Amino acid sequence: MTAKTCLVLDIGSGTQDVLLYQEGLELENCPKFILPSPARNVAARIRELTTAGRDIYLYGQNMGGGFWRAVKAHQDAGFKVFAHPDAALALGDDLDQVRGHGIGITSIPPLSASQVLLTDFDPGFWRGILQHAGLPQPDLVLACVQDHGFHPGKSNRISRFAYWERFMNEDGGDISRLLYADPPEEMTRLQCLRRSIGVGMVADTGSAALLGALFDPSVERTAATDGVLVVNVGNSHTIAFLVLGRQVMGVYEHHTGHLDETKLLDHLARFRRGELENTEVFDDGGHGCVTVPDLPDGFNRIVVLGPRRALLADAKVEFLAPGGDMMLAGCFGLLKGWREMGGAA
Repeated sequence: MTAKTCLVLDIGSGTQDVLLYQEGLELENCPKFILPSPARNVAARIRELTTAGRDIYLYGQNMGGGFWRAVKAHQDAGFKVFAHPDAALALGDDLDQVRGHGIGITSIPPLSASQVLLTDFDPGFWRGILQHAGLPQPDLVLACVQDHGFHPGKSNRISRFAYWERFMNEDGGDISRLLYADPPEEMTRLQCLRRSIGVGMVADTGSAALLGALFDPSVERTAATDGVLVVNVGNSHTIAFLVLGRQVMGVYEHHTGHLDETKLLDHLARFRRGELENTEVFDDGGHGCVTVPDLPDGFNRIVVLGPRRALLADAKVEFLAPGGDMMLAGCFGLLKGWREMGGAA
């Protein structure tokens, strides 16, 4: 599949970081956007309707659930919240639990409610913004989100990390398996994103960050010989990978809000020695930790990405700016993954 123009999106909890890659243009000259995330936009719309005194009806599909506080505040203000069954999955995998929070689930919009669209990718929005900016429409879309998976009745921290354990155990940590034309069935948010973008591929945001670090030629060279520890300190989640050659040999994931510099450096030091237990990370409120048996020595080079990387500002680590722009590391990673799978962009 070839593409002359590729829209690349890294959709996080705070921002969506976007690159419009155009064949024949240097990366530095390709248009870039740092915009509020779709979840933040949904939250802002709900707050507007709270001020207006309107009940709301959520429709669309599964997406990032970072607007939950706005939903709760809307209810606390005395207004009703309804949701289509598909959209309600953005609030939880167990619809009975969602109902238990006072949300009415119905496929028929109440006439008294104002509608709020839920989606990680709105084709009309991007068609309009590119048109108004005088930019070409894409032939291909590459996009990433964080997906906790679909596991009703289970902790989404457990189900989220089960994804990485399967990648390590069943895919052998093979970096070439990180982009999907057809995401795993249980990754329902990625499935929705894949249907929304049309022609293209999707990935987890952690995968995009890893590939973004390897977009830096020197990091890729270190990974090929001595191994490298890649750390992405995101707005909500911190994820780290031990990479040797083309294989991920360890994954660590925690909630950024539970970490400070001392704790994170301690976790990372034991993680790269294969001494950090999964249960310790989970019991601390994180997702987990997994490494291969007989983890080799190395991984001494620590490279750091992410909007909250200042958490490690005083540490002996290396801050990366792949492609000259750290905030677009995930986009460059998606582009790298696509190229390595035979894409022409």
